[in-house]
Amino acid sequence: MSMLDELLRDIPMPPMVRIRQVFDESALEHPEEELRRELAKPGIMDQILPGQTVAVAVGSRGIKNIALFTKTTIEAIQAAGAYPVIIPCMGSHGGATAEGQKDVLRHLGIDESTMGVPIHSSMEVVQIDELPNGLPIYVDKIAAESDAIIVINRVKPHTAFRGRIESGIMKMLVIGLGKQKGAETCHRLGFGYMAENVPAIAHRILAKLPVVFGVALVENAYDETCIVRALAGPTIESSEEHLLEEAKRRMPRLLFDQVDVLVVDYIGKNISGDGMDPNITGRYPTPYAFGGPDISKIVILDLTPESNGNANGVGAADFTTSTLVDKMDPIATYANALTSTVCIPTKIPTTLENDLYAIRAAVKTCNILDFTKCRLVRIRDTLHLDEIEISVNLLDEALGHPDIQVVGEPYRLEFDENGNLAK
Repeated sequence: MSMLDELLRDIPMPPMVRIRQVFDESALEHPEEELRRELAKPGIMDQILPGQTVAVAVGSRGIKNIALFTKTTIEAIQAAGAYPVIIPCMGSHGGATAEGQKDVLRHLGIDESTMGVPIHSSMEVVQIDELPNGLPIYVDKIAAESDAIIVINRVKPHTAFRGRIESGIMKMLVIGLGKQKGAETCHRLGFGYMAENVPAIAHRILAKLPVVFGVALVENAYDETCIVRALAGPTIESSEEHLLEEAKRRMPRLLFDQVDVLVVDYIGKNISGDGMDPNITGRYPTPYAFGGPDISKIVILDLTPESNGNANGVGAADFTTSTLVDKMDPIATYANALTSTVCIPTKIPTTLENDLYAIRAAVKTCNILDFTKCRLVRIRDTLHLDEIEISVNLLDEALGHPDIQVVGEPYRLEFDENGNLAK
């Protein structure tokens, strides 16, 4: 028997029960029709002139209906007699390479065959201006040379800072359209200045480049599109500020304020820029963001295939598995830290050979006297929080919560011969 077996063999695994967390589920039944109505508003598509080359900037997040929104926007541009091209708009993602970023879009259902237009992927940037504090402003060279620019993105709380403007069209102009060099420059002074620098840089980009409008999206707690807005350039900032408040209201969350152990089946760049959303876990990579539950220990079991080995965010956990570490592409992962200057998310936590050991280790170290009373929660990922698993020690609390439904009877987690859970 190994020392690890001896340390962990007597740690009990609490019985579990499945619950359903109930959130506001209002969503758009036909979101592409809502986008068409938005594009028909005065001051939106009438800014696109026949014969123009229009750069449609699309990012790397797991946005619901992103391929549909991109295709709908492209069709509107073509109907106006202009020529759309797709520009990957994702900072350092995709390993900070042109082909890698094109591949990220392909995994999102966006490629030249499905969209019917070229994808011009390049990491080459041009400097268009400089802030008074000396920060240069870089943007994608192809986009800068286009006749018009359209940005499509989801509006949501950022994972590392708080401000009037967080993650949305403005940030995408700065970080996404800036490619690796622009993203790195904006992050250089640290996240303590991001709430100031992102709007300031975006203002300059809007003033210097033909950003005709942005397509701003808000999703509900079930990862479904609930708001679509086409924002003309001059209205982007004020509109996005209001959409951010709406996005915060509609975000999913864990309906338990204190958890001893959180088990996360998957992290990945298609789930969150931080692999798992700190707004859900309460584990932030910087001191400039806050909120969420009090969680003693976090276990991450695996990495999504869509993340292509980018395990950014694993460092926020206390324990992980050999399964995840074996799938990790260090170069793709470290590119995030080297660009954002935040290194905690790319560190590798205590790594154990299987799910059973990792979960038992978290229970053993969660600082409670009686391990049988562990308040344990298991989720698939931070995008899917409707049906989750909780230990029976949370059952009374769940039964008393108006937005929780208990589904089924208590059961034991089942591990295969290798000590891993079915995921």
